[in-house]
Amino acid sequence: MKKYIRDYSILLSFAGLIVIADQITKYWVRTNIPMGDMWSPWSWLAPYARFVHWKNTGAAFGMFQNFNVVFAILAIVVSIAILIYFPRVPREEWPLRLAMGMQLAGAVGNLIDRLTQGYVTDFVSVGNFAIFNIADASISVGVVVLILGVWIMDQSKKKAAESASEAASAENLPRSNE
Repeated sequence: MKKYIRDYSILLSFAGLIVIADQITKYWVRTNIPMGDMWSPWSWLAPYARFVHWKNTGAAFGMFQNFNVVFAILAIVVSIAILIYFPRVPREEWPLRLAMGMQLAGAVGNLIDRLTQGYVTDFVSVGNFAIFNIADASISVGVVVLILGVWIMDQSKKKAAESASEAASAENLPRSNE
């Protein structure tokens, strides 16, 4: 039981911090930038990075618009799956745990918007890239962490298997009498 309490407290604290940052920034955008308007702290930065108050009823980065209910249900399902699966992941597999925390935070951050606003508030605009928010970034970075973590673990297992194979081969070699 203590293991579960510790695991969940770490997961929920980490994800909670991201959700709080996401909600505070979205609130700031909704109260300070009219829908569709842009703000940048310096005019020279505006062509490269700016805040744009945008309404998103689709998935991350504006894909699949007008599926707000579908993505709300998906966020609930993903969140429940992460909560169920997280304690089963060994602590040594920290990249997977980190990725799950980031993905939980992103799903919950955008779910809060979908349930309270009827859409997700997006506001980060960099170059010509789609407008996004902290929750979207958390999901995306979580996917990258997951992929890199799986790749690194796979490489470690391959090296360990090669070392074990070489050690077994070395033990089976005939030894010279000296």
